[in-house]
Amino acid sequence: MQVLDFLLKTLFFFLIGAALLRAWMNQWRIQMSVQPGRFVIAATDWLVKPLRRLLPRALMQSRIDWGSLLAAMLMALAYAGLWLAIVVQGGSTVLAAATLWLAIGILALKMLAFVVLQGLMLLLLLYAVLSWVQPQAPAMSVLERLCGPLLRPVRRFVPTVGGLDLSVLVLLVLLQVGLIVLN
Repeated sequence: MQVLDFLLKTLFFFLIGAALLRAWMNQWRIQMSVQPGRFVIAATDWLVKPLRRLLPRALMQSRIDWGSLLAAMLMALAYAGLWLAIVVQGGSTVLAAATLWLAIGILALKMLAFVVLQGLMLLLLLYAVLSWVQPQAPAMSVLERLCGPLLRPVRRFVPTVGGLDLSVLVLLVLLQVGLIVLN
């Protein structure tokens, strides 16, 4: 059961994370022709394109990528439904319809929060390591545009110490606290 739970959570982590990253990249007008843009397009086009056709034109003209956000929400709901189907089938508990829908909604929101926090931690770790090892790498400009809006407010309060930017470390600690609270 633990192996199935791990595989299901991992699969949906990458799918939901790809949809959220697509929305984040579109928000900051990052070209999808560079990595990770090509990956997120390949991983999410199957759901985002049909959703965009269903959304009202007014939503599609806003700066927010509603198709990608809706895809992430639907995948989180699918994860929650599958997870509960596996758990309920394995046990003898029969949930009432209202309780089941409430549980699916709460579990989907928890999964979305988990993907956001864990995904940001992964992006920040990649940004920090690459900035130390190879700061002139082509991927650094994309990572800077993805992580910069999150780091700017922290940099206002956290000074550099000996030329070392500690804002990434502070944000990583805050995200880890968020994950602990979520669990």
